[in-house]
Amino acid sequence: MKSSGIRRVLTVGAAVLVGGIALVVLLGGTGLGGPAAADGPGAALDAYGLTTGRLVGLVGALAALAGVVVGGLTLARPRSPIGTGTGRTGATIALVAGLIGVILGGYVVAAAEGGPGTGYGIVGGVVALVVGLTSLALGGLALARSRHPR
Repeated sequence: MKSSGIRRVLTVGAAVLVGGIALVVLLGGTGLGGPAAADGPGAALDAYGLTTGRLVGLVGALAALAGVVVGGLTLARPRSPIGTGTGRTGATIALVAGLIGVILGGYVVAAAEGGPGTGYGIVGGVVALVVGLTSLALGGLALARSRHPR
């Protein structure tokens, strides 16, 4: 695969990620899919429904997971198509994806008013925080290794 093909794939991946985050923000801003517990004591809570908090936590966890995968591949093979020579591109992608995961996970954890099973997405937020921090660590390590001469 040529360098231009890799850039195209990364651009499409980034566009999908930004689109997903925009969707989460729009859903959160309109109140669609909010926790049923917020509707009052008479509202039934669907334990398996996709609420706004769960969606934000899920997007954060998926972004962070993508960062962990890219960061791990960059560390393992810096001269591969993901690392593109020195590994700086893969490291940067891992850092940005990890930062998105930490921000979204932190937002969900801070905004949650209940524990697991309430529809606020606390479990997804904690997963996004932990995996996001892992992605940040892998991206930082890959970036530090890319700066040192071999």
